Amino acid sequence: MKKLMHGLLVISFLFLTGSVFAEHYVNGVEGIKGGSVPPPGTYLRLYNAYYTADKMMDPSGSEADIGFDVEVMAVVPRLIWVSQKTVLGGNYAADIIVPFVSTDLQIDAAGLGDDQTGLGDIFIEPLVLAWHGDRYDAAVGAGVWLPTGDYDASEPASPGKDMYTTMLTLGGTVYADAARTWSASLLSRYEIHSEMDELDLTPGDDFHFEWGVAKTVGKYWDIGLAGYCQWQVTKDKGRDRQSNEKDQVYAAGPEVSVFIPKAMLFASLRALWEFEAEDRSEGQMAVLTLTKIF
Repeated sequence: MKKLMHGLLVISFLFLTGSVFAEHYVNGVEGIKGGSVPPPGTYLRLYNAYYTADKMMDPSGSEADIGFDVEVMAVVPRLIWVSQKTVLGGNYAADIIVPFVSTDLQIDAAGLGDDQTGLGDIFIEPLVLAWHGDRYDAAVGAGVWLPTGDYDASEPASPGKDMYTTMLTLGGTVYADAARTWSASLLSRYEIHSEMDELDLTPGDDFHFEWGVAKTVGKYWDIGLAGYCQWQVTKDKGRDRQSNEKDQVYAAGPEVSVFIPKAMLFASLRALWEFEAEDRSEGQMAVLTLTKIF
């Protein structure tokens, strides 16, 4: 009976939200030196992310025996502009993210299978300030996720979330030596969700932070560890909410990055394993990020 109730709760949540994850921000996409904004210039960053999980965890952190399996692949271009203009001593910057998402979801206990591919919700960040010192970088930002992706409450793999999300950012990187070869970074995000359009449901606020420690080797290479933590900090609201619980997850894994001077290109690759998940899936994440300097 306990397993059945866990399964019904998960299935009800997925049908109501029409999305595997309530939050907009994708954990684990930044990694080492994630708290640093680049110097003035124009950059095109391409995130290539793959997430897979075959566990759905209940609010107590136990696996719900419902035959859960999900694969999410995303190709996400991000245009970043950092100006020479300074405000409060920091460089003004702005960026836009346009995600393309493919999700394949199965829940055997419900006889459910859904596979959707399409444009996700676009993120516009018109306000970023970035500071750079001899042994630190720091940044703050504010932006909004727009409900541009297709959404259907009966399709759990929908690429859109059917809501607006305000996202506030605070991050930094510190360097342990004058040559800046040892780094430690934190990047925090706070998401405030609006009420969904099709449902009487306002998902609770989410707090994320990503961390990374790294060593520069041979001038152009960085090798280190990265990870993330994510907590739902307020409860869902509305008649269509199915749970009084808050979700959470942690992850950690290795990362390597390299700068290719001739191509003016940065490339990074990280693999992250999730643990201690509650009221959500628990799986693995791999991200290949390419950043072109113009």
